[in-house]
Amino acid sequence: MVEQKHVRAHVLISGRVQGVCFRAYTVDEAAAGGVAGWVRNTPDGRVEAVFEGEQPAVEAMIAWCHKGPPAARVNGVEMVWGEPKGESGFGIRY
Repeated sequence: MVEQKHVRAHVLISGRVQGVCFRAYTVDEAAAGGVAGWVRNTPDGRVEAVFEGEQPAVEAMIAWCHKGPPAARVNGVEMVWGEPKGESGFGIRY
């Protein structure tokens, strides 16, 4: 069995992404995919998230961010890869 590579992605999502339960849906999606990290609203109206885990699961989270929850209207997703820092669990930061 091939061991999956663990990765970290820092993501900024823009559009109508606040006030549409984006963070709560992100927590549910991350938990379902076994991804660790966090999500929060930014003062400029975007949503910021960090995803850590096996590369396919993290890539699935990034793909999900391009559409988001039903009420969201995503205009853009900026993403930067980084070295995993050992995140555990997934939660909302305030």
